[in-house]
Amino acid sequence: MDDDGRYRDNRSDFIRGAKDIAKVAKKQVGKKVGRSVDKMADEYTKRSYKRFEEEDDDDYAGVPSNDDGYYRNDSRANDDEGHSDSTEGHDEDDEIYEGEYQGIPRADSGKAGSIDGVTAAQAQQFRDLSAYEGERRKDQEELAQQYETILQECGHGKFQWTLYFVLGLALMADGVEIFVVGFVLPSAEKDMCLSEPNKGMLGLIVYLGMMVGAFVWGGLADRIGRRQTLLISLSINSVFAFFSSFVQGYSSFLFCRLASGVGIGGSIPIVFSYYSEFLAQEKRGEHLSWLCMFWMIGGIYASAMAWAIIPHYGWSFQMGSAYQFHSWRVFVLVCAFPSVAAISALTTMPESPRFYLENGKHDEAWMILKQVHDTNMRAKGYPERVFSVTTIKTVKQLDELMNMGDGAAWHEKWRLKLTSLFHQVWTNFQAVFSPEYRRTTYMMMAVWFSMSFSYYGLTVWFPDMIKYLQKQEYSSRTKVFVKEKVEHVTFNFTLENQVHRQGEYFNDKFMNLRMRSMVFEDSLFEECYFEDITSSNTFFKNCTFIATLFYNTDLFKYRLVNCKLINSTFLHNKEGCLLSDVSDDNNAYMVYFVSFLGTLAVLPGNIVSALLMDKIGRLRMLAGSSVISCISCFFLSFGNSESAMIALLCLFGGISIASWNALDVLTVELYPSDKRTTAFGFLNALCKLAAVLGISIFTSFVGITKAVPILFASGALAAGSFLALKLPETRGQVLQ
Repeated sequence: MDDDGRYRDNRSDFIRGAKDIAKVAKKQVGKKVGRSVDKMADEYTKRSYKRFEEEDDDDYAGVPSNDDGYYRNDSRANDDEGHSDSTEGHDEDDEIYEGEYQGIPRADSGKAGSIDGVTAAQAQQFRDLSAYEGERRKDQEELAQQYETILQECGHGKFQWTLYFVLGLALMADGVEIFVVGFVLPSAEKDMCLSEPNKGMLGLIVYLGMMVGAFVWGGLADRIGRRQTLLISLSINSVFAFFSSFVQGYSSFLFCRLASGVGIGGSIPIVFSYYSEFLAQEKRGEHLSWLCMFWMIGGIYASAMAWAIIPHYGWSFQMGSAYQFHSWRVFVLVCAFPSVAAISALTTMPESPRFYLENGKHDEAWMILKQVHDTNMRAKGYPERVFSVTTIKTVKQLDELMNMGDGAAWHEKWRLKLTSLFHQVWTNFQAVFSPEYRRTTYMMMAVWFSMSFSYYGLTVWFPDMIKYLQKQEYSSRTKVFVKEKVEHVTFNFTLENQVHRQGEYFNDKFMNLRMRSMVFEDSLFEECYFEDITSSNTFFKNCTFIATLFYNTDLFKYRLVNCKLINSTFLHNKEGCLLSDVSDDNNAYMVYFVSFLGTLAVLPGNIVSALLMDKIGRLRMLAGSSVISCISCFFLSFGNSESAMIALLCLFGGISIASWNALDVLTVELYPSDKRTTAFGFLNALCKLAAVLGISIFTSFVGITKAVPILFASGALAAGSFLALKLPETRGQVLQ
């Protein structure tokens, strides 16, 4: 009994001493650690040591994820919750070192111990990361096989077709965006007084915005989800497309189109990745090719709306001279409708279940796959069929701790979250160039670049060549008048496509008329009167004006080149830049009609590629279409008329579309789900960069030579077809 008493006394003294030490330690750091925090920290420590013991026994990789054979990752949510609770509000220095209770010294207790501890920790961290990557790779392989089996059970039916039309609207919005600026530029350049450099920048700014958007949204879609990212990107596109129809200045319009391009840039990489994750292997190539048709529909929609709206100037209104809303702005507003419709429809669709499974969210993915199964079975007349899958493999996740701080402000928390998200996106992008994917990525970069350089360069070069031929034909009908003398005559009719040299005009009146492509050189105007004049491409060069009055005209000083004004007056000049007059309707209709035909011409190529994609394979489709497109480039040298150029444009577009469809399918299938939209977004951004280079180079040779654009295009297509054959064939494979 005495021994027991002494034992109890010593034990009580030991407990009291331990409590005193703990109190002193807590006073020194100035904070208390709550019981719940200690409990969660102890649980986390036990799990960590248990993992280390399992690794030491070489049994770590073989431990099953759970009793059912499929790792639900249910503990993931609990771990995350525990980590956030245990790390929020205190730093490492605020805690009592857990190892002290087990007799383990701190890492900084001695120099030798510090070095050995750091080295051991780094080695252990490396082993942990290697084991984690190995487990993750194994999980992904098992998930890919099981996911394909599940999609086979779900079938292809009403759900996929509904998603097809919803995502088709998003792809249609991308097709519309490409054409908007090109269609409004002839009207906008007069409305905003655009110079040639400003027009060129406005034409390229959309591609630059789409380049940035493809890279950013593609990276985010692998981290925060396909559906959520697509909704954000389409919302940005819709908002700024709406604003661009109302802003008046060139700078604000340029910014809105840039932001609109950034928004729509995420459409292509996300749409194809999103849709592919609901398609079984035997349906994937065909239905992704059918989805490409919506890009064509977007081009047809833009051409038809431009044809129906822009030439109708009666739809315009203005508030004084400061605010003008012409018909081309109505067209810009209408072109935002596909994006708005896509947003509305997309809110009814679920996230990709493959994305959820890759991120350890088993229950959410299971519910969506059950929805797909039940929707298809009800539509096929089998409502009694039950979704037989109970558990699905999920990919092992890496625990990520973030100390948000107990008193951190909201903006500081957001900054930390955004920093962490940026780090995750950048790490994922770097993984695309890891040794496993490096060769594939470089080959795909070369193919994407060559295809985009030739396609976009030629498709913009064709309309410019048509305009050049039209201008040549128009110039051939110019009438020239030399040394004419006109006195006491009133001109109140349209003057068009004339050149007057060394003329003399005395006491003449030019009233209520339009001057189109008029040039007066070395002429004399004495006591003349100009009233209510609307002009386009009209100039007075080396002329002399004596006692002449200009009233309510748009004959600004820049139209008077090296002219002398003697006792002449300008009153109530027209302000701003006016739209081109009705005589330009034929040219406008021709531009819209050519774009309409060029877009419609890709329909046969779309149908052929969709029907043959799963039969002949992606590589044969890509290489074969590129070779035929390369051969068709040599026919461009015979395009010496407007009709011939239109026919060649339709031929090239109809052949090359099969290459694009095969390239989209191949890109989706070559990369795993956790890197799919990141890789697709990067390659699509490179595509837009190549488009900018191709457009800039090809258009610089308009009116100079055809040989250089033909050689550039055919050479790029030949190189792309050769490199395409070096890529791995993905037909018949499960989605990685």
